[in-house]
Amino acid sequence: MKHNVYFEGNVQSLSLNSERGKATIGVITPGNYAFSTDTEERMVITTGTLNVKLPEEDWKIVQASQEFIVKANVSFEVEASQDVSYICYYSA
Repeated sequence: MKHNVYFEGNVQSLSLNSERGKATIGVITPGNYAFSTDTEERMVITTGTLNVKLPEEDWKIVQASQEFIVKANVSFEVEASQDVSYICYYSA
């Protein structure tokens, strides 16, 4: 298991091998953050609400039990106004 820390500890995750393959389970504290991808990612929000800005799309709100997909090799932005937890599945 690997512990990942980003943005001075404001975003943290633990990696695992799930039945769907490589994944991370994490928490995002309030703030604005930009991420980049190497592979396609499917992010499922498990608690809270996250504003998400995918490339060439408008901002959208993603709530608990909803998900969004981020293509490989792009950057995207998120904005959290409260603590948000998620699970992220990575394409092989």
